[in-house]
Amino acid sequence: MYSCVRSVAVLALCAFAAQADKTYKPGEYDLFNEASKDLVANNFTKAITDLDAWKAKVPETDYAADRAVLYMKAYMGAKQWAKALDLTAEVLPHMDTLFADPKEGPGQELQILFNAAAATPQVANPTPAEADAAQQAAHRLMTFDRRPPGVTDENWTKLKHDVQAPAKTALLYLAVLPGNRAMTKEPKDCAAAETAYEKALQDYPDSATIAYNLGTAKSCLHKNAEAIYLFERAAVLDPTLGGTADPAKIRSMADTFYTRVHGSDEGLNDLKQQVKQSPTPPAGFSIKTASQVAAEKEAQFEQSYPQLALWMKIKGALSDTNGEQYFESQLKNSAVPQLRGVVVEAKPACHAKELLVAVPVPNQPTGPAEIALKLDKPLSGKIEPGAEVHWEGVPSAFTASPFLLTMDTEVAKIQGLKTTPCGAAPPRRKKR
Repeated sequence: MYSCVRSVAVLALCAFAAQADKTYKPGEYDLFNEASKDLVANNFTKAITDLDAWKAKVPETDYAADRAVLYMKAYMGAKQWAKALDLTAEVLPHMDTLFADPKEGPGQELQILFNAAAATPQVANPTPAEADAAQQAAHRLMTFDRRPPGVTDENWTKLKHDVQAPAKTALLYLAVLPGNRAMTKEPKDCAAAETAYEKALQDYPDSATIAYNLGTAKSCLHKNAEAIYLFERAAVLDPTLGGTADPAKIRSMADTFYTRVHGSDEGLNDLKQQVKQSPTPPAGFSIKTASQVAAEKEAQFEQSYPQLALWMKIKGALSDTNGEQYFESQLKNSAVPQLRGVVVEAKPACHAKELLVAVPVPNQPTGPAEIALKLDKPLSGKIEPGAEVHWEGVPSAFTASPFLLTMDTEVAKIQGLKTTPCGAAPPRRKKR
């Protein structure tokens, strides 16, 4: 008997053979026999034609349940998925009476429900009636508990488990269908899709597919932080999205989106752990953008190295394509707050009237001179290269190549000047 449950065609033949209490109307057996031969030969299109002829000639029959099963087999074989759902919608209101027979009814009902669930994801745009029938059939299949006679305990446990897979797939497909429709409209209705997917996620919080689809809608609405959370959750839960996607591509897409928005992968591993805890981002969830991270780093840099930060802004403006215009219109003859640098060369070496200064960056080698300090008077002695100085001055000249900003300054406004008498040896460093 278990083999009758597993095959629609065999089931139908088993049913006809077993139900001796039913009566054929004149010519009905030949009509059935013609359709059954078509099914055995896998000639599903002709089977549908012959079943239609049977239904037209004998609309009321003792074999309505058997005919429904044969129709389902033919529609599924011909890949007429919508017709399979139309048939399901037709028989669902009469399911309890149509398949009431204690011997054949359980297997027949199971065949209708199973095939309806299997057909559901194949229907790209089901009508409301078809979607409703598919949903009812899938729910009935999830809770189906009519054991066909002759099925062992072991086989029955396995059968109930097996039939739940297409039921779950059908229900998931129906849950995301409104969102999918909104996303495939022209133009896309991303807000409607977001609402639909959020509802679906409430019903199926552990679905990677819904998380991914909702992430797509959020991204469409430029809600990037939420989208990244959902993409990463999908990648963590099931990067195959139910076996429909390349897991490497889904993981890569989620990670790339994060680094593109954030500017680096810093914090990504923490996020991968966080998304396991909840299907949706917590209240106030955010991911700092690359510009926000850069602004924070800049503010921190300015706080730690205010003089260097000031110089980098000046140098950046001077190095721009409009650098000379910036110098002439804004910088020239304007007092500049205190800067810091390292003396590279004194001109002349003794009683210098000009100091060439480099502005070092922490943890990097000292570069070439970028600033020339024109002094209001010669130094009293000589200054050794490498001396660190702080000064205030007024820019008076600029050359872009080689890059050099000339500033006029007073010796009295230079801090850190330590000169030695000309001709004297530099002071020895104390041994530590």
